[in-house]
Amino acid sequence: MTLEPLSPKPADGAATLLTVWKAAQARLKDGRIDSPAIDARLLLEAAAGASRTDILTDPYRIVTPEQQAAYTAMIDRRLRREPVSRIVGKKGFWKIMLNVTPDVLSPRPDTETLLDVALLAFARHEAFTAVDLGTGSGAILLALLAERTAAKGVGTDISTEALAVAKENAANLDLNERATFLRTEWAAGFGDASFDLVLSNPPYIPTDHIPGLDPEVRDHDPHLALDGGPDGLQAYRDLAPEIRRILKPGGVFAVEIGWDQGPQVKALFEAEGFEDVKIVKDLGDRDRVVTNGPDPRTNPIPQE
Repeated sequence: MTLEPLSPKPADGAATLLTVWKAAQARLKDGRIDSPAIDARLLLEAAAGASRTDILTDPYRIVTPEQQAAYTAMIDRRLRREPVSRIVGKKGFWKIMLNVTPDVLSPRPDTETLLDVALLAFARHEAFTAVDLGTGSGAILLALLAERTAAKGVGTDISTEALAVAKENAANLDLNERATFLRTEWAAGFGDASFDLVLSNPPYIPTDHIPGLDPEVRDHDPHLALDGGPDGLQAYRDLAPEIRRILKPGGVFAVEIGWDQGPQVKALFEAEGFEDVKIVKDLGDRDRVVTNGPDPRTNPIPQE
């Protein structure tokens, strides 16, 4: 059965969801922007108050001059290599939607590998305590708590501005009763053996590699969340002993890494006495997480 568009086809030259979307796609493609169709759609949704379903089922819906002007301004910003998440102020991560600002790292799909490990380590209704060191927008902790309803957690960061974003996201997701946020450096101030689960996506880009990053990252993500020191490994040297200290016996840790840092980071945690440390790959088959927890590749998350 073929669905008829909700709005009738307008006269030639009228600005509709379909025509402005196609025109924006062409501009982004000419500007060598990756994923021009997806970026154009996401920005159109924000500018015209439309959903993906609206664009598909009501392609002839008229776009007002005000909406068209807002959309053009958004496309101009994208052509200047500003990320979509910065333009619209939101970014999806795992199954949640987050507010993002220039004060926090825009969450990326690769980081979801941390959730793959954590959700396999703790069952749906299991009560446990977690900490996200360097929480930024709160993405990792809040995605975890949304899936594990008996868990409680803390997110730490040294940025007051980032913590404000994380707190707002927790409130928007109705998770502020189970998520708290603390301004401190990594795990400073926590007692020994405080948590069942420790997660972190620390800065791991070598300092002199930052100028060569894509403009979307280099010019729009906070360098505090990117710069991992001369070799990119300084955060792990700081984290390994602290994670060992605050993790309960039998607890699980998982840290995100750069694709070429697996052996070095694994060795740092083994030197602190961790056993059964492994490197977990992301969906792109690149090394992405170092953990003493389960590997989702060999122990898939059960359907619950």
